[in-house]
Amino acid sequence: MSTQLPRYWNPYAAGLALGIVLLGTFVLVGRGLGASGAFMRMVSLGVETVAPARVMANPVYRDAGDEAGGPMVNWLLLEVAGMAVGGAISAAAAGRWHAVVERGPTTRRPGRVLMAFAGGTVMAFGARLARGCTSGQALSGGAVLAAGSWVFMLALFAGAYGAVALSRKQWR
Repeated sequence: MSTQLPRYWNPYAAGLALGIVLLGTFVLVGRGLGASGAFMRMVSLGVETVAPARVMANPVYRDAGDEAGGPMVNWLLLEVAGMAVGGAISAAAAGRWHAVVERGPTTRRPGRVLMAFAGGTVMAFGARLARGCTSGQALSGGAVLAAGSWVFMLALFAGAYGAVALSRKQWR
């Protein structure tokens, strides 16, 4: 087994690339980055397929599909699809394209998968509650110097450091 570390992008180059992409979205689309809106549009389409009256009665679902052509005609969907394709290309180029559950030596695979899904569920609920995701709030809001976005980022990092203290033993 090789002891070579996984190849990652240089964080400064990745940050510069992300900044250029963010600037491009502001210039070309008139909005910043964000992902949770795309998932809400897909959920709205699913609910509309099963229960169209429910979509019309619920402003959250109705607003998600408020654009001409319905909820699937939206630039956020292209953004999320582009993230998936770009992530796949990046993983393949770095030689990291393989199925793996990264975990600490004392953590069992099912427990790690369960915790990942639980964390994702909490994040998704929080994104809907806040009417946006961390990428939209921190990146796009921070880029336009919105005070609330900067407070959010500080709170996010403080919360992350606190959560690390609770989960650190899982990785030892």
